[in-house]
This record gives sequence, C-alpha cells and structure tokens, in this order.
Amino acid sequence: MSTQVPGNPEDFPNDGLESLVADWASDQKTFKNVSWGKAMMWIFLLSDTFIFTSFLTGYMTVRMSTTVPWPNSSEVFALTIAGNHIPLLLIAIMTFILISSSGTMAMAVKFGYEKNRKVCGILMLITAAFGASFVGMQIFEWTKLIVEEGVRPWGNPMGAAQFGSTFFMITGFHGVHVSIGVIFLVIVAVKVLRGSIELGRPGFLTGRKGNYGMVETMGLYWHFVDLVWVFIFAFFYLW
Repeated sequence: MSTQVPGNPEDFPNDGLESLVADWASDQKTFKNVSWGKAMMWIFLLSDTFIFTSFLTGYMTVRMSTTVPWPNSSEVFALTIAGNHIPLLLIAIMTFILISSSGTMAMAVKFGYEKNRKVCGILMLITAAFGASFVGMQIFEWTKLIVEEGVRPWGNPMGAAQFGSTFFMITGFHGVHVSIGVIFLVIVAVKVLRGSIELGRPGFLTGRKGNYGMVETMGLYWHFVDLVWVFIFAFFYLW
C-alpha cells in the first residue's frame, strides 16, 4: 500500500482523469460496503431523473410558449359525484395512495433488516397493492379523457393541442415505472415470504444469504417513483 503523504502534487498522476477512474474502479472508497445492485440502482435513477426533467422542462416550455389557451386542470380532471363538480378529486386520491405507499415501503425495509420476513413481505405486498390501485385509477383517468373529453396525443378539443401529447407522454411514462415497480415488488415479496433470502436459495433477485439489500434497492426505486409524481402533480395538475 502506498505511503504517500496527501497534499504533494508530485505524488499523484498528472492526469486527473486517471486518478478519478482509479478511485471509482477500485471499489474501495466510492462504493465501500455498497452492493453493486444498490450502486447500479442509484445510477439508473440518476439517468431517469434526466429523462423526467427533460419531459417536465419540455412541458413547461410548450405551455408558456403556446398561443392557444391551455385547458384548466381543475375542470379537466374534475369528477361529478351526486351532481357536485369536485375538481382534482381523483388526482388527490391517487397522490395520497402513492405517498402512503412510500410509508409502507420504508417500514418494509426496516423490518427486512430486522430479519422479520413475514412483516416485511406483507408490507411489500401492501405497497404493491397501493401501486396497482394507482395504475388502475390512472387507467380510469385516461379512459375518461379519451372517451368523454376526446383528448388525443395529436389533438385536444378543449384548447392547446400540446396538452394531449404532454399529458399522455409524462403520465404514461410514469405509469410504466409504477407498473414495473409493482411487478418487482410482488416478486421480491414472495421471495421474502418464502425465506429464499435467508436461506440463500439460488434464483432471480435472491442475492446473498441473509442479505435484505434487495428490499432496500426496491425501496430506492419506489421512493423515486413517488417523488417524481409529486413534481408531476405540482407542475401538471396544480399549475
């Protein structure tokens, strides 16, 4: 091991890129005690952040630059119940469900590291149920806009044509993320309940024996999906 004293420029490579690559490739400092699955999830979420940021930035640019009136979100996404027109009711319920699912996912991670596989698995299944409910409500929302309001990706009878394209692109991309998350939550939950993780049973997403890191990795993904929805809710529905 090198005994070079930090702070002496002559002790380090002239090429700063070589030093950076050496630190990251060694897996000693940057990813110390961090599983590759968790590290790769962080990298994936970072790349996904760029995509969602591009979508939302494009949406804001289109909305601020269009000369055609933009539909009023409170009216477009309102529900009529017992003759009362309630704005954003469905969206509020969807948001509540998704935020609640973050709480159950966080508790699942906690009980996972406590090796309480029964509670951990049940909480993951509850989280998946919340996610499936969210997707179901999103399908209802899409159906209402397409069938009743006539909104299409290429047109919109209520105002700016870009409304349909940005809505279906942003909410659809997010809905795909939620759907994928639900599938993997169920898979991991079943493996947790079966004891595959504690027994180190070979198989998909089993990981090392007694290591509940996969549960935490799923938690990272799910919290990211929830956080993205908060921005979509703020920029698309409340603006």
